Amino acid sequence: MGVALFWVLPEMAGFLNLPNALAWIAAGFAVLWAVDRFVYPVCPACSTPHDHDHCAATLHGFAPPLLIAAGLHSALDGWSVSAANGSGHLGTPFVLAIAIHKVPEGLALGVIMRAAMDSRRAALGWCILAESSTLAGAALEMVLAPHLGPHVLHALLAIAGGTFLYLGGHAVHGEFRRRGLATTAFPAVAGIAAPSLFRLF
Repeated sequence: MGVALFWVLPEMAGFLNLPNALAWIAAGFAVLWAVDRFVYPVCPACSTPHDHDHCAATLHGFAPPLLIAAGLHSALDGWSVSAANGSGHLGTPFVLAIAIHKVPEGLALGVIMRAAMDSRRAALGWCILAESSTLAGAALEMVLAPHLGPHVLHALLAIAGGTFLYLGGHAVHGEFRRRGLATTAFPAVAGIAAPSLFRLF
């Protein structure tokens, strides 16, 4: 959320102007909200029918949809990093944000895949395949970017910023519902504020 607010929004506002940047960021937020609400949960483990307190049970049928979602998510990560790399201000924060969030994302995906599959080796292999689509997304952006033009690329980056806002808000809201305000507030504020401190340097 902090990357979207303190890095993406100012950069996009400088190029697209503030109302257009806000509109594209809102579009990214709205698209992910609609997918989460009407198509498939953005975080299947956070969806209503999933019981977080009994995750030791085998999650039959969970692997295919989660791997597809993780693969698409990783491809968008790769696209975003590659697109942001052309910007002097956004390149480093995007790479750091994506790299840092890949650690808990990969661990969570691995745990869920291990619970959903009989073989440890198969779970690891599928996780590696899903996460490696980050490279495919970056390659796709490099191939298509010269044909899209700077306005399209900035709009796509703003949409990516909107999805970051939704994912961050989704995570904070889920933790708030499960653990309450006291446990959720400090990590949420620290996560949002940290990118603003990076911007000072």
